[in-house]
Amino acid sequence: MRLFTRPYQSRQGRATESSPALLWLLGALAGQLGVVGGCPSVCTCNGTEVDCGGRDLVSLLALGLLPGIRTLVLSNNRLASLAPGTFANHSALEYLDLSNNYLDGLPATLFRELGNLTELVLRNNSLTSLDRGLLRGLGQLRRLDLSLNGLSTVSPGLLDELRSLTWLSLAGNRLHALERAAFEPLASLQHLQLGGNPWECDCNLRDFKHWIEWLLYRGGHVDAVECTLPKDLRGRDIRSVPVEMFNYCLQLEDDNGSSRGGNTPPCNRAASPSITPPSEGPPPAPAADASAPDCVRQRYRPVSVRRAIGTVVIAGVVCGIVCIMMVAAAAYGCIYASLMAKYQRELKKRQPLMGDGEGDADPEEKQISSVA
Repeated sequence: MRLFTRPYQSRQGRATESSPALLWLLGALAGQLGVVGGCPSVCTCNGTEVDCGGRDLVSLLALGLLPGIRTLVLSNNRLASLAPGTFANHSALEYLDLSNNYLDGLPATLFRELGNLTELVLRNNSLTSLDRGLLRGLGQLRRLDLSLNGLSTVSPGLLDELRSLTWLSLAGNRLHALERAAFEPLASLQHLQLGGNPWECDCNLRDFKHWIEWLLYRGGHVDAVECTLPKDLRGRDIRSVPVEMFNYCLQLEDDNGSSRGGNTPPCNRAASPSITPPSEGPPPAPAADASAPDCVRQRYRPVSVRRAIGTVVIAGVVCGIVCIMMVAAAAYGCIYASLMAKYQRELKKRQPLMGDGEGDADPEEKQISSVA
């Protein structure tokens, strides 16, 4: 009996020892499949889609959203703020709707874990500014709705990683002007909505107007961009304003550059306090503001402008070659014409001699014909 009981006890011991691992595995499977069974009571779930819209939610902490959802609707609630790690465990999320809330600020790392997100809706909130790192890591994002907020600017660097973005709405904000450098990385953009903003069609909007024309040239779509200032352009679309009306901007830039002085060095972007070697004593005060008036910021040249300059150079070289070929053809034509004129003169000189010979031969031919 002892020979049979010991193996049984040992096997039973192994079974009891392996039960925690089995429970952990079952828990992991339940976590992956628990979206359907663990739907929040205030929401409506359909597979991996969770709709919590219109529930007067003030916070998302009590929802207990499980990982694995792909569509999350949180529109028409009373959300005023979100914690930085609100969506930390939702890397599978593809669609997120936060429209019609009271959000006035978003943490810089709020969407950092949403690498699979393809559409983000932030429509009709109270956002007045966006952190430059807010959209970092959203390389798969295709649609972004920032309309009906209080945005007054779009900082360069905010859209740098949105290489796949095809649709962007900035309508209904407080935008007066936009920097072209902020939109240069959007290589896949096809639809841009800018209506409902108080655009000031002055020199600050000139470069962005050129970028809009470039977007339209490559097949993109842009809605109306109506000017509010100056008064003589009020109600006109910026796209219909001739480029010649912005020529005075170049004169203003030249006047400003001459007033600053020709010997003023350009601002060096690489120079920063971190490069300077450490020294003993208290750390020096930041000198960014103090050195700003002592340098002139170089004008940013977008990639498309540099390519346009290269195209102009190549076109000039081609036109030069064509002109040289035309001059050579004209010279050849002149030489050929002169040679032909000289040949015609020589033929005219020989024609009288040939005529006399024929006259002398005519009587003889007449005598021979008479004898015959």
